[in-house]
Amino acid sequence: MGEKIIKVGLVQQSCNNVRAENVEKSIQKIRDVASEGTQLVILQELHTNIYFCQAEDVNIFELAETIPGPSTEEFGEIARELGIVLVVSLFEKRAPGIYHNTAVVLEKDGSIAGKYRKMHIPDDPAFYEKFYFTPGDMGFEPIQTSIGKLGVLVCWDQWYPEAARLMALAGAEVLIYPTAIGWDINDTPDEQERQLNAWIISQRGHAVANGLPVISVNRIGHEADFTGVTAGIKFWGNSFICGPQGEFLTQAGNEKEENLVTEINISRSENVRRIWPFFRDRRIENYNGLLKRYLD
Repeated sequence: MGEKIIKVGLVQQSCNNVRAENVEKSIQKIRDVASEGTQLVILQELHTNIYFCQAEDVNIFELAETIPGPSTEEFGEIARELGIVLVVSLFEKRAPGIYHNTAVVLEKDGSIAGKYRKMHIPDDPAFYEKFYFTPGDMGFEPIQTSIGKLGVLVCWDQWYPEAARLMALAGAEVLIYPTAIGWDINDTPDEQERQLNAWIISQRGHAVANGLPVISVNRIGHEADFTGVTAGIKFWGNSFICGPQGEFLTQAGNEKEENLVTEINISRSENVRRIWPFFRDRRIENYNGLLKRYLD
């Protein structure tokens, strides 16, 4: 069996509330990783602005955009110029009163290969996403591109093994998580470490359970609460890529903007699934309970 290797670039960046500056920075970083021969580049969740879900404000809905729209045009142009597959993230305006947290995959020619609307929507202190986002209704379908089938999920989806499994069962060759997650700066160091490790372990677990590489791209830096109610969020970075046995291929730190570039051997998934045949041994006839909220 011939090897299928793709070179991947990640962009871990900080953001401010000036869209043009964020877009300019992202495009420069895309150029930087593309200059190293990458075929696939992934940006973090909601990378064109601050993480505005720290508070509820109806004026924020003015930031939403259509698909196609400004982001798909701007980033589609750079994808076409550089000949890369590019995963971007945006606040989608679908219809009056219906907005989504959406990832879009752009092909090498700049066209839209597909999109994924975030399915799991959190509602926690400083992560008030239910105010802004309608849960996705497109299911867990990989997006076919010129470099393979991409299982794109978004942030809070990363805690759910069901989402990763369904993407894998539908033929995804890699799982991709654009993300915006960080610490309440008032948390103790021990609590911060537990949260970060849980986040990493969960996603590495998806890689192991499904025999697939996992790509997770998180933002970095402190972002103030624009209402001044809380002390804001320190996004913890730590973007990484791991292989189908959960092994780290590359990992960023939690203090600065970083670009990561590495190769992923997609062919290894077949070999790993032969020695760890989790799909073969699944007892699907006994899993009906997963369709219930709780087994009372």
